[in-house]
Amino acid sequence: MSARNSALAALLAAAAAAAAGPAYAHGFGERYDLPIPLSYFLVGAAAAVALSFVVIGLFLRQGGEAAPYPRRNLLKTPLLGGALSSRWPSLAARAASALVFVIVLSAGLVGTQRPLESISPTFVWIIWWVGMGYVSALLGNLWALVNPWKIVYEWVQKLVREDGDDGEAGLLDYPDGLDVWPAVILFGLFAWLENVYGGASRPFNLSVLILGYSAVTWAGMLTFGKHRWLRHGEVFSVLFGFFARFSPTEVRVSERARCESCASGCGLDDECVDCYECFDAAGPGARELNVRPYAVGLAQVKRVSPAAAVLVAAAVATVTFDGIMETSVWVGVQTQLFGAADALFGTNALEAIDTLGLLAVPALFLALYLLFSGAVRSLSGESAPVTEVARAYVFSLIPIALAYNLAHFLSLLLIQGQLIIPLASDPFGAGWDILGTAGYDPNIAIVNARFVWFLSVIAIVAGHAAAVYVAHVVAHRRQRDRARALRGQYPMLALMVGYTAVSLWIIAQPIVEG
Repeated sequence: MSARNSALAALLAAAAAAAAGPAYAHGFGERYDLPIPLSYFLVGAAAAVALSFVVIGLFLRQGGEAAPYPRRNLLKTPLLGGALSSRWPSLAARAASALVFVIVLSAGLVGTQRPLESISPTFVWIIWWVGMGYVSALLGNLWALVNPWKIVYEWVQKLVREDGDDGEAGLLDYPDGLDVWPAVILFGLFAWLENVYGGASRPFNLSVLILGYSAVTWAGMLTFGKHRWLRHGEVFSVLFGFFARFSPTEVRVSERARCESCASGCGLDDECVDCYECFDAAGPGARELNVRPYAVGLAQVKRVSPAAAVLVAAAVATVTFDGIMETSVWVGVQTQLFGAADALFGTNALEAIDTLGLLAVPALFLALYLLFSGAVRSLSGESAPVTEVARAYVFSLIPIALAYNLAHFLSLLLIQGQLIIPLASDPFGAGWDILGTAGYDPNIAIVNARFVWFLSVIAIVAGHAAAVYVAHVVAHRRQRDRARALRGQYPMLALMVGYTAVSLWIIAQPIVEG
């Protein structure tokens, strides 16, 4: 059982609201009788995604190298533009982020080691990890502003920087072949900590892990340069940046000369969008902070590296595995494998089984995705290798990951996330009441299973419809013949329709089995 699940189960048990159990951490331990059979929901949701393909195919006919979209520069908007251009809101946000970082780290090292009485587990696993993903997708890349590792590094840079040194150069050039593989490796380790490692909810363990990741991040920035490591090795900058491509905001730089000299390689694209190295270095008149329609940023990505494609696929698959772990199916798998695992690993048998699942599910998902990409290649008449086709379409998976995240974790954020209110007054579990909120009792009835179920249906269908849109734009950019472009999308549509049904089935299990 993951760190988040065990903490929420403890909260529910303490509140005597329901019987806590490992399979029902996100489902409140509450059964909800669906108004119609589950199979009807699955078929209806799949049909809605298929219908979205027809509608998008009728109304979206553009092709070629670029798909234009409406946008408005908020920095040019009266009053709002002045507020966004001011340095004071940014300074306040950065200072607050650094302060929270120090509090969370210190609470784990010297505060109480009872997970529900320390701010560390709730903040890290609920407020930050779940909440920042939502913010990145629904609003924009706030992480680029409040990343505490970046903030602390920049403050130290200013103290030690010599005259004439812009502080951007690292000790070594970042190897081109390394790409974002460091981020992929770090994501795999993080996913294991989140989904498998039972000690991840212990405050001291969390602080040790944070210190270790801090050392890796600051060493990477020092060795290869701040922006290069943020773009390639700092896994949360990479992942939240992917999520922010779905969001209704973007940063853009109009100075082509600035972009052509960018070490991150954005000068290779036609437009400089979401490159924070260029945005930081550009003059005020060349900066844009635009609002745009949701999901269009995903369709503009023309060059996706193999490592980035693997990271996207892994992000989709691991959140799916998190959901599978809460079903009776996975309990059956654990039961079947427990004897052999117990003989090999003893008391770590369940962690070994879960680790195997964490490796197997992304591998199977990636193999399945490559299989469908091969079908896309065949039906569209493309001559490019299957791996290139897979990389071209992989960002269409991001809306699916975001939708599943919303469906799977919203109840966790709304219920267990309330713990941050009393913990803000007593982050170390020392009996303080700094803000006067230490006596707050979480309202576990703030949402119920019925609300979560219908929101899940809407989110998953909408996410898959957005994925269909992104895939449609990519197909027309790669294939000017409209008939071939449409024909080539059928396998990807089949994958999305099938994944819609599977996602809803997984979400339904903690509710209908309760």
